[in-house]
Amino acid sequence: MHFYDAIVQWYMENMNYSTITLLMMIESTIVPLPSELIIPPAVYKALNSGEMSVPLIIFFGTLGALIGASINYFVSKYVGRMLVYKFADSRLGHFFLVNKEKVEKAEEYFIRNGNSSTFIGRLVPGIRHLISIPAGLAKMNLGKFVFFTTLGAGIWNICLAAMGYLAYNQKGAIEKYSHEFSIGLMILGVIFVCYLVYNALKKSK
Repeated sequence: MHFYDAIVQWYMENMNYSTITLLMMIESTIVPLPSELIIPPAVYKALNSGEMSVPLIIFFGTLGALIGASINYFVSKYVGRMLVYKFADSRLGHFFLVNKEKVEKAEEYFIRNGNSSTFIGRLVPGIRHLISIPAGLAKMNLGKFVFFTTLGAGIWNICLAAMGYLAYNQKGAIEKYSHEFSIGLMILGVIFVCYLVYNALKKSK
């Protein structure tokens, strides 16, 4: 808890495009740093002070996400499955809230639905920061990986920016709509799972 408090305090005191890129990069690797703590406050500050541009916040947030996801992708691609799963079972992996079950779940998402898993997985909590691992293990085409990751991360950051906009225009709105936003993402996840089941049944026939 003190770890997050220190990061949030440092971020609030040093908020700019560089720190947005850095923290979104970290958030997209294995470190469990919620992007909700990064983009909405930056948008709120931009609207309140005019020191930053909302489109640029989304751009640099997406750039950071792509860099972080690419780190996972290349490490998984060149280090290999055995070491990735060994790390997931280690104390260090558990410290970063990564375990074998989470990696397996992310890998199943990718295997069942191919390239679109990289896009949709970026929108599903608990999967989004790990979906680039099975993409690397499967040696997904780099161009497609960059495209789908950028698309998914961009949409996610636009949604987070909207939360920051609501917080600026209506006091308490972020608390209200963040819950509804989470429900919406859960519904999206359920729809995606149903789609995977439909594809599996279709292929079995």
